[in-house]
Amino acid sequence: MSTTPPCVPPSRRRATPQPDQGPVATREADLAIEGMTCAACVARVEKALNRVDGATASVSLATERAHVLVPRGIDDAVLIEAVRGAGYGAQSAADAPRDTSGAVTDAAAHLRIRLIVAVVLSVPVLLLSMIPPLQFPAWQWVSFALATPVVWWCGWTFHRGAWQALRHRGFSMDSLVSLGSVVAWAWSAVAVIFLGAGEIGMTMHMSLTPSGSSGAEVYFEVAAGIVALVLLGRWLEARARRTAGSAIRALLALAPDRATVLRDGAEVEVPVAEVVVGDLVVVRPGERIAVDGEVAEGQSAVDRALLTGESVPVEVGPGDEVEGGSLNAGGRIVVRALRVGSETAVHRVAALVEAAQAGKAPVQRLADRVAGVFVPAVILIAVGTLIGWLATGHPAGEAMTAAVAVLVISCPCALGLATPVALMVGTGRGAELGILIGGPEVLESTRRVTVAVLDKTGTLTEGVMKVADVRPAPGRDPDRVLALAGAAEAGSEHPIGRAITAAAAEQAALLPVGAFVAQAGVGVNADVDGHQVHVGRAEEGAAGSNTTVRVTVDGEDAGLIEVNDVVRPESAQAIQMLRELGLRPLMLTGDAAGPAHAVAAILGIDDVVSDVFPEDKSRVVRELMAAGEVVAMAGDGVNDAPALVTADLGIAMGTGTDVAAEAADITLVTPDPRAIADAIRLSRRTLRTIQGNLLWAFGYNVAAIPLAVMGLLNPLIAAAAMGLSSIFVVTNSLRLRGFKPAR
Repeated sequence: MSTTPPCVPPSRRRATPQPDQGPVATREADLAIEGMTCAACVARVEKALNRVDGATASVSLATERAHVLVPRGIDDAVLIEAVRGAGYGAQSAADAPRDTSGAVTDAAAHLRIRLIVAVVLSVPVLLLSMIPPLQFPAWQWVSFALATPVVWWCGWTFHRGAWQALRHRGFSMDSLVSLGSVVAWAWSAVAVIFLGAGEIGMTMHMSLTPSGSSGAEVYFEVAAGIVALVLLGRWLEARARRTAGSAIRALLALAPDRATVLRDGAEVEVPVAEVVVGDLVVVRPGERIAVDGEVAEGQSAVDRALLTGESVPVEVGPGDEVEGGSLNAGGRIVVRALRVGSETAVHRVAALVEAAQAGKAPVQRLADRVAGVFVPAVILIAVGTLIGWLATGHPAGEAMTAAVAVLVISCPCALGLATPVALMVGTGRGAELGILIGGPEVLESTRRVTVAVLDKTGTLTEGVMKVADVRPAPGRDPDRVLALAGAAEAGSEHPIGRAITAAAAEQAALLPVGAFVAQAGVGVNADVDGHQVHVGRAEEGAAGSNTTVRVTVDGEDAGLIEVNDVVRPESAQAIQMLRELGLRPLMLTGDAAGPAHAVAAILGIDDVVSDVFPEDKSRVVRELMAAGEVVAMAGDGVNDAPALVTADLGIAMGTGTDVAAEAADITLVTPDPRAIADAIRLSRRTLRTIQGNLLWAFGYNVAAIPLAVMGLLNPLIAAAAMGLSSIFVVTNSLRLRGFKPAR
């Protein structure tokens, strides 16, 4: 039975320093941030957190989380106060609900109410302004009355945000929307009341570009339209973000709220929070397992599809481990709790995904820095546009409209959403498929990989080895040789050793063992039943695809034991998938050349490095990198961890240990080797989506601002384009939900 997913997120060693390194001990802190609306807000929050001595922060707009590496002497209260000092709300992520779908839904409902009012009141204003035959006497006063609540009540969220930013000597997207709508409304109100635009019988024509022959024209449709369109964009964005975060909610939904435990022999239903390690949890057919544990009683089939992506239920019995969130698809079982609460597989996988979503690609950090100075620069450009148009003799109405268009078209919403939403959807989809991506830094590595180095045992093969034959030395009894070797290997974690021990245990009880020493890559030495027994590599190699080990007793040759490992049925397709991605597969194993090349021939692998000691695996990887290759390394064991760290891209298989997973950039919860290619495909597609989003966001602003300055954009068109830019980025990212595995 495979082990549960790792409890430690994949290493982000290339992105940030790790805790407890260097002269100052550090820790990781996560905060839930409130009130951010754009990339400029992200930049301000990061700047505030980074002002804390020794702190390094990464803030995500999509997840509304901040991940901070901070000295251990500084607690969360200091970080929270820094965020509040910048004008935003904050609390420890541990105190905030992980499933924020309710809050997102409430926010969307709040926006929906204001949006409905804004649309109902704005449409008549737009029609009256655009269609002269509808301009009845005093129509401009009606427009004044309808636009005022739109600007001041429906748009209050923008004004409040702008004021909070201004109080802390900063600017945000709200500053641009608020300033644009208020300027248009105020100009029109002054024109109606003082400049003659309120005269009965006044008419006005609508144009896609700023126009007007006098300062007596009104722009109530601009003021109301800006608010309505931006609210529409915000509402659609809130709905899309809820969809983007569905993977985390789906994972957390796997964990039941209550569990049935055995207390004094009786079944008692209790909240899951009250279950402790060691409790016996009763799981009936059709129920989800509430804890990670070991089957103590009963036989059943466990469906892990929603947790690992495996479609076929796994048969389990006493001694087998099961994961919390798995569905009991067979009979009644009793599970002894080994991990509870936040330590269960479901919560650890959710934590892995959240950690990945909190990260940033280098290009996104650049975008956030640009956004930090972008808003004040836009305000200066708008003021310059107003002055320039007035200085060249244009009517004040045209000058004001061009300046408002600059303000509205420049809102940097898309910049702030370009990376985090794509990362949220991509990593979420990966989690649904059993692929846990360590963060945005990993995506760049997958794009450049040229060689896929694959560990044989446990990755390309089942990793469950069996004794195929025992060949005793002359005068030796084969059963006695197996019994001595099996007892000696009882303390070993090596797959070959476990196979020999299992075979020995099947024929008789294991012999007593005294002193035991294991040497990686060499074998084991043990005192067994009064004899010095050594089990290690055979000098003569192997027969066919079998691995041969030599047994010596009291320094004398006792015989050979042949062990084989079954090749996974999916491995050949996995190799072909890697080739289709442009990667050259290379099998790396500590096995002898005979079995290694036999397996390689079955799978169609041309490059094989065999007889490699654990410490040499990382050396092989380094040699490939020195030759100019970009290396992805996939493995599942403790002895693979150094190579996983050394490689440009480390991939830990789901059958492996926590040590291997901690060293990896990508962790595969499923043992299917085809998931290696799927992980690279998904990572590359997510990276392309991020790049496309950023290209659109940057290109949109670069192209649109000059058009607005030249007076070629009506503010209404600018508001619509700004909203559509954000919607494009979000919907483009949501396309990642349609990613299909090739397996």
